[in-house]
Amino acid sequence: MIREILTIRQVADYLQLNEKTIYRMITNSKIPCFKIGGSWRFKKSVLENWLDSLNLFAAGKKNQRRGVTVKNGRHKNK
Repeated sequence: MIREILTIRQVADYLQLNEKTIYRMITNSKIPCFKIGGSWRFKKSVLENWLDSLNLFAAGKKNQRRGVTVKNGRHKNK
């Protein structure tokens, strides 16, 4: 069974990061999450969409060297 709601430990394993890094990302609002009771949780589908958006951003940075930026999913020539 695939779980849709993940814990910090599961997200750290999934992203191959240290749990402290995940906590730091939460503190800096760098990762989508929510709190249930006193525990942070992550919806796997939201996390996957967030990861996909990071790939788009990375591609935009790469293209920026060529005079093209990606903003809000649209290409813009400089």
